[in-house]
Amino acid sequence: MKFKAILFAAAMSASSLAFAQEAEKFGPPAGNALVGDVYGGGVASNTESKAISVDKLSKKLKKENKKVENIAVKGKVTDVCDKKGCWLTIQTEDNSRFFVKMKDYAFFVPTALKGKTVVMDGTAERKVTSVDEQKHYAEDAKKPKAEIDAITAPKEEIRFVANGIKVVN
Repeated sequence: MKFKAILFAAAMSASSLAFAQEAEKFGPPAGNALVGDVYGGGVASNTESKAISVDKLSKKLKKENKKVENIAVKGKVTDVCDKKGCWLTIQTEDNSRFFVKMKDYAFFVPTALKGKTVVMDGTAERKVTSVDEQKHYAEDAKKPKAEIDAITAPKEEIRFVANGIKVVN
């Protein structure tokens, strides 16, 4: 009988530990997002010097009116998904924002990335974002209910899928 009680206690401890580790997987990764930190597939050293501004990206997308692949963009992070670190927003020169997702949901970034300047390597395109999707991301960002309820129309915006992100400032 004592052996069964010990075995049961050991099983419960292992189960609790497994669930605790699983819960950690659902938050953004830890980290201070220091200059030089890289997330995802990495950013080649020469990519930083080739990075264009958000304004130039916007003009390039308007001119080409399609997807632009293998592009490096430099910008300031304004928001990061508080739930997982699975998306972020970059501030544009005109104080609007564009949305960045991680390629294949393969990596996440810490919330400490807010306010940092990054270089991202990936693919950009102009895309219409539905009301439901906008509300979903607003909820992830813990926006006030009034702000979420005010989202009533689809929005055309720049969408970026990052292969890698490097903190540069």
